[in-house]
Amino acid sequence: MLGPVILAASRSDRMRRLVSAAPVTKQVVDRFIPGETVDEILPVIDELTGNGLELTMDVVGEDITTPEQATAARDAYLELIGRLGLLELGTRAEMSVKLSMFGQALPGGHDRALANVRPVVEAAAAIGTTVTLDAEDHTTLDSMFAIHDELRKDFPQTGCVIQAYLFRTEEDARRLAANGSRVRLVKGAYKEPAGVAYQQKHEIDKAYVRILRTLMEGDGYPMIGSHDPRLISITQELARTAGRKLDEYEFQMLYGIRGEEHLRLAAEGHRMRVYTAYGTDWYGYFMRRLAEKPANLRFFLRSMVSKG
Repeated sequence: MLGPVILAASRSDRMRRLVSAAPVTKQVVDRFIPGETVDEILPVIDELTGNGLELTMDVVGEDITTPEQATAARDAYLELIGRLGLLELGTRAEMSVKLSMFGQALPGGHDRALANVRPVVEAAAAIGTTVTLDAEDHTTLDSMFAIHDELRKDFPQTGCVIQAYLFRTEEDARRLAANGSRVRLVKGAYKEPAGVAYQQKHEIDKAYVRILRTLMEGDGYPMIGSHDPRLISITQELARTAGRKLDEYEFQMLYGIRGEEHLRLAAEGHRMRVYTAYGTDWYGYFMRRLAEKPANLRFFLRSMVSKG
């Protein structure tokens, strides 16, 4: 399987240099990351919302090694939120944040990440939107869930992400579904050991459906992060069985993948949110997109051959 190899490469400085230097890379990266600055991303937000879509915004960058970088990450989100507020786009775009970007791995990282993310959550609430805490590798999740619980005391709309490939997630889903959280369910995009995660696609898919059923039957707001047509159909059936209306759950897909499906679901009345990343530190995000779906890797390799 190429996925684990690509994920390992996402942590390699040598591979980062090679991929970044390839002449075709920027053209391919632009498929998934449509801008590097707020000024570049605002027209994209305007176009997507004009087509009936909603967004969750991710300022890319995870390899934070200094407190100053963590502070800069906080400020980048605050700048974006401020601009969205001025343009009255706040209700159409939420934020997705990785706590590693806010200093979670630094000394005193848990408290530091909480202190840095709280102003972002406050600013989002002030313009009528919210923040979802992205899930990262399994070693970070206890801290992420604790920060999520703390933020929800003042901002109950704060969301979090759970990953179907982890053994622990079914229990996490039962807890979250019971207390009314906003929960995004994804398959998972990190290289995890066999002791904590399913390794085979069919096992992950089965776990995804079990967890999805728990969320649909619970009291929370499920956010279905998947491009898989089969899982989308299963979601619709489980929602009907649970008696959920179209505005009581939503689909989420990545910018640059299955764009026609985004529009189709929105036209049918579903809430369809596009996960849209921007920024200069794109490498880790880009490599995980290649690892998640063989078609993405084929697209990249074809582009390199045709432009080489």
